[in-house]
Amino acid sequence: MSFDIKEIVTSRLGENYDLHYKYVNRTLVKVHRTIGFDKVYAKAKGAYLYDMDGNDYLDFLSGYSTFNIGRNHPVLQKTIKDVLDMDLPNMVQMDCALLSGLLAEELIRRAPKHIDAVFFANSGTEAVEGAAKFARCATARPRILSMEGAYHGLSYGALSLTHNKYFKEGFGPFIPGFDSVPFDDLAALEYELKKGDVAAFIAEPVQGKTVKFPTGDFFPKALALCRKYGTLFISDEVQTGMGRTGKYYGFEHWNLEPDIITMAKSLSGGYVPCAAILTRREIYQKTFSSLDRCIVHSTTFGRNNLAMACGLASLRVMDDENLIENCAKMGDLIVEKLNALKSKHELIGEVRGKGLMIAVEFKEPTTFMLKTAWKLIHKLDKGLFAQMVVTTMLNGSRILSQVAAHNSDVMKILPPLIITEKEVDRFVQGLDDTLTECRKFPGPVWELGQNFFKAALQNKAQKEGKSDLVEA
Repeated sequence: MSFDIKEIVTSRLGENYDLHYKYVNRTLVKVHRTIGFDKVYAKAKGAYLYDMDGNDYLDFLSGYSTFNIGRNHPVLQKTIKDVLDMDLPNMVQMDCALLSGLLAEELIRRAPKHIDAVFFANSGTEAVEGAAKFARCATARPRILSMEGAYHGLSYGALSLTHNKYFKEGFGPFIPGFDSVPFDDLAALEYELKKGDVAAFIAEPVQGKTVKFPTGDFFPKALALCRKYGTLFISDEVQTGMGRTGKYYGFEHWNLEPDIITMAKSLSGGYVPCAAILTRREIYQKTFSSLDRCIVHSTTFGRNNLAMACGLASLRVMDDENLIENCAKMGDLIVEKLNALKSKHELIGEVRGKGLMIAVEFKEPTTFMLKTAWKLIHKLDKGLFAQMVVTTMLNGSRILSQVAAHNSDVMKILPPLIITEKEVDRFVQGLDDTLTECRKFPGPVWELGQNFFKAALQNKAQKEGKSDLVEA
């Protein structure tokens, strides 16, 4: 029997959203169609996506920082083909495979000197769950602390550490002892640590949902408090790791020495699910403490050959192409050019970020007409303005970005680390053009916002069972 995946994709490309509406997540399909994100991408390469007509879209989202080395990198493609051609034994389970050992060796070579053990998993949320288990087992303490605004994943342990009502609604109750402290508040953190029952404090060096990071020396002092009270410090590097912030790890900006590091997303170059927990051997061995506990924490696909090989290839690409240095350089350039736009566009408030993890926070303008439009759109819905900007940039300038969080005026970008000044200029020009259009009130950008609001009203009516108010 023959199977031709190329023929299947070629013949059915374009049915994407109909298939998903029928068999997968129809609510997601409705959202994409409402906000104008229902594009059909036929090809991807580097920093670009291409639709069925060959139009290029600048990808400044990178699969939520999964494609740090760009999409479909030739080194990764060759690596996958080579591994398949070798007919290697895969996931034997009752063995210790070579490739996972080699990737662990490379990760430890890039880690702080006190880190010397690796556990492989499949995703960021799974890495966070494992880190929490390691911390509890190593300290014999029940509680884990995170910070307000944190996002650590959506499975129950990670979701219990995620401080976001939107993701938690309808899923409670959550894991007891998984608590949060206010953002950037050392006094509140110490108050909890003093109780002596906190196994670990977990933090993203730069929060993924808001691109915020604590001021001054919060992190060094937080780490010192953890040491004082016998609490482990977990650095969640799922999004900030692999060079995203202009350093290999985000915690390097504060010269921290975390006890546990979680990483995922770009570790395998975007081809195969891959994650890792890095920690000190003494912490690791508290979990795997005896012969009969050698697999007490495990995962079927965590050390699979394709993921491990892609991890090795991704690390080599980052080194050979100097992507961390390029990230820092291009990140500084984007922030500089965005700040320069402030004199032209009063809608731009704060520009913040590290490396190529950047947010543009919009603010209420002072010009009468713009201020009137701003107040109107925020009265309709607090999160509409940023979505208007993001949608206009996608449809007008063919630039993919995202709204950072629900009910926020923040646009977030996560460009691949391979970008050059060409891509920087295209993004800045696209934002410049979009905000120039915003001066036209009434105008197409503001009409787009009204259309979003009408769709939201229809959705609300549908939820309340008022089907007569909803278009078929």
